[in-house]
Amino acid sequence: MLALNNIEVIYDGVILVLKGVSLNVREGGITTLLGANGAGKTTTLKAISGLLRSERGDVTKGSIEFNGERIDRLPPHAIVRRGIVQVFEGRRVFEHLTTEENLVAGAHIQPDRKLVEAGIARVYEYFPRLKERRTVQSGYLSGGEQQMLVIGRALMSNPRVMLLDEPSLGLAPMLVEEIFEIIKRLNEQEKLTVLLVEQNATLALGIAEFGYVMENGRIVLDGPAAALQQNADIKEFYLGLTEVGARKSYRDVKHYKRRKRWLS
Repeated sequence: MLALNNIEVIYDGVILVLKGVSLNVREGGITTLLGANGAGKTTTLKAISGLLRSERGDVTKGSIEFNGERIDRLPPHAIVRRGIVQVFEGRRVFEHLTTEENLVAGAHIQPDRKLVEAGIARVYEYFPRLKERRTVQSGYLSGGEQQMLVIGRALMSNPRVMLLDEPSLGLAPMLVEEIFEIIKRLNEQEKLTVLLVEQNATLALGIAEFGYVMENGRIVLDGPAAALQQNADIKEFYLGLTEVGARKSYRDVKHYKRRKRWLS
């Protein structure tokens, strides 16, 4: 459904960030992209959603295709109209608007008021807490409620593919589990295709069907999520477990050398 074909991304005409990234997202599935801070995960999402140019970045090589159509030269609004929407990290709500006003803003491509109202009702079914807080300015919502709101706001455009960037960031563990359960429900019930960028490898691989690992702007490992969960390198460097189940100290992990077979 969505394919990145050996893309390179350069910022300011000189800074090479993505170095030949290729990945595929199956229709109706959840695909996760794992990696440490600075690996290039968010840049990958922005390349798909067309937002690189606002940050003086550009796809200089390769191509991005959605259902066989090349989209890497389209403006962001055209990509949204084709059914791809990005949810940014950091819960970027419109703080001075109410919860419901935020949802209405997410339906800017929908001219039919009845469909907008139906969309709001659907969001409240998945996030009943938002209905309780519908008249509250979103800047006063809790972190978990704001994360629910930005996902709900993205749903208002009736997307076919949702690009989720670090939905667990800064949330308490119980809220993170709740958010991931809702993501899984949206995938199963709405047939929503998801590309999930996440540092919490345990949760991401738990709901995904396929995963990619990125380091320094390159994909260094990929495979079915179940296989990655059992991979010794993933266990050690992303789940923090050695082969005998002991926790690695930060000092040990910090100085590790990526195994040569990751580069093959």
